[in-house]
Amino acid sequence: MIEAVNLYKSFGDREVLKNINVQFEKGKTNLIIGESGSGKTVLMKCLVGLLEVDKGKVLYDNRNFSEMALRARKAIRQEIGMLFQGGALFDSLNVEENVMFALNMFTNMTPEEKLERVNFCLCRVNIVNSNKLYPSELSGGMKKRVAIARAISMNPKYLFCDEPNSGLDPKTSILIDNLISEITREYEITTVINTHDMNSVIEIGDKIAFIYKGELWWEGTNEEILVSDNKEINDFVYATELLRKLKK
Repeated sequence: MIEAVNLYKSFGDREVLKNINVQFEKGKTNLIIGESGSGKTVLMKCLVGLLEVDKGKVLYDNRNFSEMALRARKAIRQEIGMLFQGGALFDSLNVEENVMFALNMFTNMTPEEKLERVNFCLCRVNIVNSNKLYPSELSGGMKKRVAIARAISMNPKYLFCDEPNSGLDPKTSILIDNLISEITREYEITTVINTHDMNSVIEIGDKIAFIYKGELWWEGTNEEILVSDNKEINDFVYATELLRKLKK
């Protein structure tokens, strides 16, 4: 489990996060949603340590990440998988080398063990016979699958996904959502997803945190969000769904 406790973050005089208290649960897909500029991306960056909090703390299974020294943080970061917006594969590396990157950096595995792990991860995301292809030779959906394989290569306890469906067509988006959800349950990962995709919210939102003007405004499940009487969450859901329909 990951927890944000009394978390504040400002940039100069602008307070971006205000007293955030939220838990992200193990074995579940935990979604952070909100309007552009609401603070959801800043919250995710604080959770992984890309930004330092001003006040409050971030806990990883009761370990206070915010107060740790660099060496202790490094140990936790090795338990984290990251799926970046757009996939962020290395263009100069082929599929096999991209997935093997973290294994080369952080493990003492033999070359044979690394290759076995790479092939296992690629098979798990339904990418086979593509080890020697380069990102430029892959479709958008395949790039995301390879990025997921890379994110789970270290068998993470925690998985962070930043807009995993960005740039994908609706059908591929559903496939990626389902894959992330399956992996989360299969390996009992604490998965945190930053998204504005309402289809993701409805389909895989085990736990949803709605950030509004820097505050945790609403939290609940994908079933509860559809019957909420919270005005701001209803406005967000309606506007997002309307925009999705107009884009079809």
